Amino acid sequence: MKAYVFPGQGAQYPGMGKDLAERFQVAEKMFGTSDNILGFGLTNLMFEGTEDDLRQTRVTHPAIFVHSVVLATVLGDSFRPDMVAGHSLGEFSALVAAGALSFEDGLQLVSARATAMQKACDASPSTMAAVLGLDDKVVEDVCKEVDDVVVPANYNSTGQIVISGSVSGIDTAVKKLQELGAKRAIKLSVGGAFHSPLMEPARSELATAIEKTSFSRPRCPVYQNVNALPVTDPEEIRKNLVDQLTSPVRWTQTVLNMINDGAVHFTEVGPGNVLQGLVKKADRQMETSSAADLIR
Repeated sequence: MKAYVFPGQGAQYPGMGKDLAERFQVAEKMFGTSDNILGFGLTNLMFEGTEDDLRQTRVTHPAIFVHSVVLATVLGDSFRPDMVAGHSLGEFSALVAAGALSFEDGLQLVSARATAMQKACDASPSTMAAVLGLDDKVVEDVCKEVDDVVVPANYNSTGQIVISGSVSGIDTAVKKLQELGAKRAIKLSVGGAFHSPLMEPARSELATAIEKTSFSRPRCPVYQNVNALPVTDPEEIRKNLVDQLTSPVRWTQTVLNMINDGAVHFTEVGPGNVLQGLVKKADRQMETSSAADLIR
């Protein structure tokens, strides 16, 4: 069985999508549609912008989403997943590619989500940190011990977790984790505590936007971040998308569940190859590929 996975924040790079727009008319049209929906020149920032341009939340999120969905569209009939999943933001790309959301509605939700998250970040200074080389339970226990908001945010692979919380809380947790023997425990250059209780204001805004959006039953199961389980019911998808903002991304569990359910090949659809690496960490024997390589 084939699994298609869609990346989230951090996969962006200058020039992303330019080759697709130059080679495929459908891609050029979708990029133009994106600019019209967003009301600013997203594609110019993607094609010609700098790394700093692409780090802006209002740009990063729609840029990765659009690139991923365009790539899935360009694949045409060869895009035949038996299951899909997306990492954080990538879940919206996965839902559009699987037919649960229209491209236009998906982009509007991604934009609304990015704006709401930025507001939450501005209201409460916060950050994240990557932790490598410790058992999940050790990291979870340290988060509970810190007398401030600190929670596991991304379970990326065995021995690789990202934690999220207040600046002071993350500083305390990083120090404790280093003392416990973490190979690495370092703060990330991000603007806020994503997938933590500090995103609660954004959660309510996103819930309002999602409630107004039409969802369909996807063509294949979508393994959602909040529970790592396959979902096809539109109402459950809605709820999980909202809960995702304040819940951890259970990517390790998602990949393992997809493998247990029969996945033998993972194709990463979007910029970068981070997810392929995480799949290999879950199972070194698993076959992986990049969707971009399939159209060359």
